Amino acid sequence: MMPTQRRQAILAEVRKASAVSADGLAEMFGVSVETIRRDLRGLRDKGLLERVYGGALPVQSTEGTFAARSVRHHDRKRAIAALAASLVAPQDTIIIDIGTTALEVARALPADFRGRVLTNSVPVAMELSARDQIELLLSGGQVRQGDAACYGAQADAFFAEVYADKAFLGSGGVDAQAGLTDYYPHEVAARRVMIAHAGSSYVLADSSKLGQVAVHRVCALTQVTAVITNADNSLTGAEAAGALAAAGCDMLHAPMPDSALPEDRGPQSTGQEAAPRPADRPFP
Repeated sequence: MMPTQRRQAILAEVRKASAVSADGLAEMFGVSVETIRRDLRGLRDKGLLERVYGGALPVQSTEGTFAARSVRHHDRKRAIAALAASLVAPQDTIIIDIGTTALEVARALPADFRGRVLTNSVPVAMELSARDQIELLLSGGQVRQGDAACYGAQADAFFAEVYADKAFLGSGGVDAQAGLTDYYPHEVAARRVMIAHAGSSYVLADSSKLGQVAVHRVCALTQVTAVITNADNSLTGAEAAGALAAAGCDMLHAPMPDSALPEDRGPQSTGQEAAPRPADRPFP
């Protein structure tokens, strides 16, 4: 069994049980306890489990407050947002979903953008409300405390009645097997409609979310156009990106400001060549 496969199997065992021991996992997979400890440390560093003496526990099933997430990995989110905004044409109709990275996309929209923005995020609407050249539509509905995200029947109906050129989607986790996942069941249905009603759909996920699984499944990764993430040259980042690519997920990597090469400022594929801009698919 390859190390990546073993770690995915370990993660599955952790999610099934309230706790796992390193000794028990070593016997189960036929490897040394030290190998299992390295696996557990790697999974802990990606936020996928909690490391305890002698083993591991599942992570909590919430994503933390909006304020805390706003300052976490901020440079990554700004790089992702800049790449996402570069895909927007001046007259596009776009969906901007909820979340801290989605808010950065709203802030990064180019000055010449004079299209239409559909959103279920009160912070996104507030960010864009002063730009009178943009037609701004807020879904309405109940407002979830913290993220100020609109949800419920009114929000679902809003997105069911509109179509967009591009959708930029928040994410709780992006995993090769589990697909796109999120923490809030009320917002999953709306996100599925956004994907179905957009010519192209892009998942916004900084590298800490790659390989992570939130509580509720949104869709398979083959149902979205691409995942936009930040460049990550670490071993765990390369493994996560490799697993997603092997599962058929297209990825665009936003270079971080201190690592971008002068001749390569644009999005990159998981290979060596710069990735072309994905073609918009026609509406059904």
